[in-house]
Amino acid sequence: MIGIDIIKISRIDSLIERFGKRGLRRFLSENEIDNSRGKTSRIAGYWSVKEAISKALGVGIGANFSFHDVEIAKDSLGRPVAILNEKVKERFNISDIAISITHDGEYAVAVATITSTS
Repeated sequence: MIGIDIIKISRIDSLIERFGKRGLRRFLSENEIDNSRGKTSRIAGYWSVKEAISKALGVGIGANFSFHDVEIAKDSLGRPVAILNEKVKERFNISDIAISITHDGEYAVAVATITSTS
């Protein structure tokens, strides 16, 4: 399964302007907020990759998958990794997930590939 998403970084600027850190908590964990170091391009990348994962699952953001069902972190080489909660792994029989995030100009783009055991 594969999903892709793109977001205009200025959307995140507007969200922060309007709601501040409270707005970020609607879709990011405290670790993700800390790891973003306030860079809106990085925050936009986190948003985009979570959307890409939801699209790969075929459910979007909603009852079956929420923004808080996954946390984006970095591995020892600095690559982004998606840490899914056990409930989601079991619901969708996920055996592996790979993600990639990129930024260019005004946009952040992410792709997710998911391997299922069924």
